[in-house]
Amino acid sequence: MESTWKRKLKEQLPKGYFSEINHFMDQVYQRGIVYPPRENVFKALRVTAYEDMKVVLLGQDPYHGPDQAQGLSFSVPDSLVAPPSLQNILKELESDIGERRHHDLTSWAQQGVLLLNACLTVPEHQANGHANMIWEPFTDAVIKAANEKEEPIVFILWGGYARRKKALITNPIHHIIESPHPSPLSAYRGFFGSQPFSKTNAFLESKGITPINWLA
Repeated sequence: MESTWKRKLKEQLPKGYFSEINHFMDQVYQRGIVYPPRENVFKALRVTAYEDMKVVLLGQDPYHGPDQAQGLSFSVPDSLVAPPSLQNILKELESDIGERRHHDLTSWAQQGVLLLNACLTVPEHQANGHANMIWEPFTDAVIKAANEKEEPIVFILWGGYARRKKALITNPIHHIIESPHPSPLSAYRGFFGSQPFSKTNAFLESKGITPINWLA
């Protein structure tokens, strides 16, 4: 049976766009090292079903170091050192709610947090190396589909790139939380102290929706 994500994305995208994406991936994965592994490119949509989505947490593109990218924005396997942005996310989480002793964020995705990058692939050691090639219309369609959801959800937008996507979020039942990016270059300009985790849960609870266990 076709997933709700696939059905909604077919409605949003031009006919044949999925074939264009597959052709793009055939090329780039044959040409060199690309992250995440091809089988995990659409992991965010696979782990967080449309019906279960409560939060959209938007990143820019995958980590470009070996074995870091999992197909989930900001998440890195616990076997690796957390990158600086993820370290700052966990610092803010500890200040806001409590300490989380691991940094693989898969449990967030399993609870309904769509960990979406705007660009779903990246060449090794080339941040934004696949920007403006194929992915943005696809992930914009994901955001538009999320915007259509009839139950309230929270969109968390960190940094200028993510905040520009706010124009796609037009449904007044949803809630937007935005701040500077958790990168070391900007975290002290307003990310630290922004309390996105407790604010998200306060909104969900106000709508009678089970909150996210961010420490799980």
